[in-house]
Amino acid sequence: MKNKLFVGSLSFSVDSDALNNHFAEVGEVISAKVITDRESGRSKGFGFVEMVDDSTAEAAIQQLNGKELMGRAISVTVARPQEDRGPRGGGRGGFGGGGGGGFRRQY
Repeated sequence: MKNKLFVGSLSFSVDSDALNNHFAEVGEVISAKVITDRESGRSKGFGFVEMVDDSTAEAAIQQLNGKELMGRAISVTVARPQEDRGPRGGGRGGFGGGGGGGFRRQY
C-alpha cells in the first residue's frame, strides 16, 4: 500500500482541506488529514494523504516533495505502517492512586 503518503513540515495554518486541494492538483485524493493536538486542536505540523493508486502517489512525491505550501517547503514520502505502541492509558500514578514513588510515613 504505497498510496498513503506522509506529509511533513506543514505550516500550522494548513488544514485538511488545504492539504487535499494541494494534492488534488496532481491526481485524485481519497483522503487528506492534518494531525492535530488532542487537547489544543492545533496542528502538529504533519499529516497524511491517501491517493487513488500507487502511481498517483509516486507522481505526488515527485511533484510536491520540497515544494512550498503556505510558505513552507513540505516533505512528502510514503507513509510507514503505524507501530503498535501497546495499550493506552493505564500505567501507574496519576489521579486516583496507584504506585508512584514519594515519601510514605511509617507508623
